[in-house]
Amino acid sequence: MLERRKFVIGGIALFVVLCYVIRLSYLQLAPNDYRKIAESNAIYNKIIYPSRGAIYDRKGRLLVFNQPAYDIMVITREAKDFDTLDLCETLHMTRQEFEQRLEDIKDLSKNPGYSSYTQQLFQAQISAADFSIFQEKMFRFNGFYVRERTGRQYKYPCAAHILGDVAEVSPTDIEQDDYYMAGDFIGKQGVERSYEKVLRGEKGVEVLLRDSRGKIQGHFQNGELDRKPKPGKDIFLSIDIELQMLGERLMQGKKGSIVAIEPSTGEVLCLVSSPTYNPRDLIGKNRGKKIMDMVNNPSRPMLNRAISGAYPPGSTFKPSQALTFLQEGIVSANGTYYPCNGGFRYKNSKLGCHAHTSPISLIPALATSCNGYFCWGLLNMFGNRSKYPTVQDAMTTWKDYMVSMGFGYKLGIDMPGEVRGMIPNADYYDEHLRRWNALTVISISIGQGEVTLTPLQIANQGATIANRGHYITPHVVKGIKGGAIADSLHKVHHTKVNPKYYDYIVSGMRSAVLTGTCKGAQNPWYEVCGKTGTAQNRGHDHSAFMGFAPKNNPQIAIAVYVENGGYGNAFGVPIGALMMEQYIRGELSPDSKVRASGIQHRSVN
Repeated sequence: MLERRKFVIGGIALFVVLCYVIRLSYLQLAPNDYRKIAESNAIYNKIIYPSRGAIYDRKGRLLVFNQPAYDIMVITREAKDFDTLDLCETLHMTRQEFEQRLEDIKDLSKNPGYSSYTQQLFQAQISAADFSIFQEKMFRFNGFYVRERTGRQYKYPCAAHILGDVAEVSPTDIEQDDYYMAGDFIGKQGVERSYEKVLRGEKGVEVLLRDSRGKIQGHFQNGELDRKPKPGKDIFLSIDIELQMLGERLMQGKKGSIVAIEPSTGEVLCLVSSPTYNPRDLIGKNRGKKIMDMVNNPSRPMLNRAISGAYPPGSTFKPSQALTFLQEGIVSANGTYYPCNGGFRYKNSKLGCHAHTSPISLIPALATSCNGYFCWGLLNMFGNRSKYPTVQDAMTTWKDYMVSMGFGYKLGIDMPGEVRGMIPNADYYDEHLRRWNALTVISISIGQGEVTLTPLQIANQGATIANRGHYITPHVVKGIKGGAIADSLHKVHHTKVNPKYYDYIVSGMRSAVLTGTCKGAQNPWYEVCGKTGTAQNRGHDHSAFMGFAPKNNPQIAIAVYVENGGYGNAFGVPIGALMMEQYIRGELSPDSKVRASGIQHRSVN
């Protein structure tokens, strides 16, 4: 009996010891709340934020830089026994706003990862004046601290859609990248977003010891665990800020876009979207209100029309049709084609045109923007049963040419928000139309119907023609200090058309400037090639222009698109001409400055 009792007592003792060992091991090793609480009472990890990379234009002019910024942080467990009214007055907020902010901080659905032992963002980006007042009083407000970091500032009040902005991370941002925690800031739009990981740098940390009252006693282990922040890399845009500013001035009072590209590199020289806004408006604690005001604005100033606006290209689309017909042997370069008697007339189909000689060959058809020529071309292509057994086969061939020219899919510009536009295919028409043929879809030959392109794609077409058959992926970042841009941004894309046919298109676009619809783009210093577009719309027609210069050594390709601007030569041509002159010559002549002032003050109703 005694022997058995000894084993029982020994077993109980061993069990108790084993429980203690397991429990102590759990407390020491497992990632649980007890361990976090114990560590957070003694150790404070102070995050040191890196300076964000600066942004420059293609000529090295500073566009975006850093300035001191201050956030008010709170440790909710410590926030007690202070004068709430005094704090509210100091931070210019009501008692209700104060209580609501604390509720939001503690709400895990709004603030994932909340802990009452760690600093939480209470108020972001207070002014330097408010910071000075708060710092003097901070000892009165238990649990409230100041976090010093850098905020963004913009040297020029333009290029907002390109540059983007920086704001507090959302719960989704935190879920997608564990680099971020509540209260951090992230690029939200433009290159601030697409180059976030380049610009942000790497956080540092100071591991500090504190006593039972929370006062800092020094660095833990003499700073051996501290880590210095790594600053973000500077980036150099391909944008010419002077060209960008001119474009934004010319587009005042208008809706639309201007996109200019350097054909030999794919570098975007300007990316104007109108209406726009001042990037400085999105700095500070009023950012949310400013954004809501713009979201509710029917003119949609936050929409980047250059890459997110899809429009019917109108006659700027005709060069792509001419190239397809030449390559497929539907037309010859010098032969006259079917007559245009005031437009295209066939059976019950009618599409109007303007006065010009008839019949007409390819180069004057481009110069005069003859609708009949291109409609007959599509009709003969889609009706050629010896080459295309069905209309679906012809449509697929046509679509493949368009895609090779950079239409119908995203071009891959290094900015968020690009849309693909619309190039219809046979499946689309099979699904949406019971029966269809060339006459059903004839308007696609002149850039109408279901066809839509972005201004970026229209400008890229100009660059492709300037290069005689290839383009480089358009991009807005020219270089990264201490790094390199992605290889995909240097990729050369060749179309399905033999380069020899592009010489005819260049001649046609040159004739359009000399004697045709683009005469307003003529310039005494260099040869301009252009193509107008008047895109039909439910309201007033859209005014478009696509061109490049100089003819034999292209430095700039450009697209101008003015919503409801009327004929292509009303706004598209004169704006495009001024933009090319500014970039190629570095300045506008006195006469051009007068014309620019007149356009700037002309609004589109």
